Amino acid sequence: MSTINIGPLGQCMRRSASGLSAILATLFGLVLVTFVIGRAMPVDPVLAIVGDRATPDVVARVRLELGLDKPLLEQFWIYLQHVAHGDFGTSVMTGQSVIADIRQFFPATLELATVAIFVAVLVGVPLGVLSAARAGSRLDGLIRLISLSGQSVPVFVLALLCLLVFYVKLGIAPGVGQQDIAYDGMVPFTTGALVIDAALSGQWDVFRDALAHLAMPALMLAFVSMSMIVRMTRTFMLDALAGEFVVTARAKGLSPMRILWRHAFANISGRLVVVIALAYAGLLEGSVLTETVFNWPGLGQYLTRSLLNADMNAVLGATLVIGAVYVASNFAADVAYRLFDPRVK
Repeated sequence: MSTINIGPLGQCMRRSASGLSAILATLFGLVLVTFVIGRAMPVDPVLAIVGDRATPDVVARVRLELGLDKPLLEQFWIYLQHVAHGDFGTSVMTGQSVIADIRQFFPATLELATVAIFVAVLVGVPLGVLSAARAGSRLDGLIRLISLSGQSVPVFVLALLCLLVFYVKLGIAPGVGQQDIAYDGMVPFTTGALVIDAALSGQWDVFRDALAHLAMPALMLAFVSMSMIVRMTRTFMLDALAGEFVVTARAKGLSPMRILWRHAFANISGRLVVVIALAYAGLLEGSVLTETVFNWPGLGQYLTRSLLNADMNAVLGATLVIGAVYVASNFAADVAYRLFDPRVK
């Protein structure tokens, strides 16, 4: 029996359709999980809205308006329709729609994570390459010790230590928050990233203050992410430096720096992009403790306050957005891997 050759374009379309189906299935599972969590939590969303002292008539009326009197399958179908239209309900804590709150708080998390991953890559990749090039030396041991400490110390402990040393003892860093209270309200909300908004509006005093407040939490997160990037870069480079193509390059008399960067590092760039993309996604969805300690007005702090206030619409909406961001980051990492490494089919 002859086989039909669908060609490169057909293969690309088939892979794209398969990837899209996997993403949709994952997002559906994420919506299902958030719905189940919302119903399994020992918190009555009706009481969170009307309060403990509301009369039974009021509680019953609100429960009817929210559709919580319907069977679970029907409730899930309604929830799925609302989520598909970007409607996560209204936050009890802020009185706004959850999607409006997410638009307000998520840019601050994006600002913090972007600066952190930029610093982590700028420092971590060269250190990982240097560690592999000097494998077994004292310098390699020192770099590995630093990377190990970044993965061993809990984030909240590291955050508290940074505040204690640089803010309380040395006094060289500003306090918590995104800006000094004296500059509050001086910059219009454009992108949500205060450093960018201050620069766009020409408020350079606010820009310097916002940059100073951003430095400590961003550098702390960068240190944590850098630790993983250093270790993975070193592992990938050691594997590449042991390859036959490196032996051939040395036999041709190429310079060590050319072999290191043009041959070995180019060989690992695809895998390294995946690691960096996943580290960035981890910063976007895992900065809850950092934002809480530094009082950073991002999505992590919004999620924490929503949990403390039993604001389930906000909790489920923020959780769903964070999960969607992580799924999208994984998909982007997979695409980048295929672009950077032509050997992957």
